[in-house]
Amino acid sequence: MAEVAEQRLVEQIQETVNTITGRVRLAPRIGMILGTGLTQLLDHVDQTDALAYADLPHMPHSTAPGHRGRLVFGHMGQGNAPVVIMDGRFHLYEGYRPSEVVYPVRVMKALGIETLLISNVAGGLNPSFAIGDLMLITDHINLLGTSPLVGPNDERLGPRFPDMIQPYDVKLVDLAEQIAARERIPAHRGVYVAMLGPQLETKAEYRWLRSLGADAVGMSTVPEVIASVHARLRVFAVSIVSDLCIPETLKPVNIEHIIAVANKTQPLLTKLMTELVERIEGS
Repeated sequence: MAEVAEQRLVEQIQETVNTITGRVRLAPRIGMILGTGLTQLLDHVDQTDALAYADLPHMPHSTAPGHRGRLVFGHMGQGNAPVVIMDGRFHLYEGYRPSEVVYPVRVMKALGIETLLISNVAGGLNPSFAIGDLMLITDHINLLGTSPLVGPNDERLGPRFPDMIQPYDVKLVDLAEQIAARERIPAHRGVYVAMLGPQLETKAEYRWLRSLGADAVGMSTVPEVIASVHARLRVFAVSIVSDLCIPETLKPVNIEHIIAVANKTQPLLTKLMTELVERIEGS
């Protein structure tokens, strides 16, 4: 039965792709995932099509605040790079299975993307970070308790045991760091840790996460990165530090504050991502 389910997954991906290609001519080479409240980037896209998740077979529906739930197609930058952008992602805390969380990544891969750029908002664990800084993710710690690769593996999607020694593309991190330095964007390299949520962490948990070597904590990104490595995509991911999770100075925070910080920092993230797309397309 499990093998039948995996076979069905490949068929479902193709059905979603067929629906998209029946309505969209653009063939994207770069995929992007926008985190909570990070939609300003879409203003810098010459959009050709936008498809609601609800109109695509087998696609989950976004329920998190600030996630509109659609695939946006278009061109970015001076090189008119063809892109597909997830305007809204999925989280395990919404009740989705890991395979559902990463389903759009597999669809974008089947559409032809070679690189995936991911953004999120996260709590800063590193005392040297400030609210509104960017963190260029160089590695991660998966504390979600699961993986999108659990279960039978279909070699058409990727290998049974993908190597995670370097999930984030070093050249893309270097490029992003160069862009940030030139544009005077506050940016740091760091390790992202994923927790299930939706509750935020306790002081004791923050101390523990810092002791593990994490620089920022969030509730997303890691499943998509695992699926991307499985699919042999190049991956770059960046966090906006929305709040500081330093136990000694911890203050209450809510989703409104997190979205407000994301909105304020969006111009910097947009500049970084736009220039990164141009560099990728020109390389």
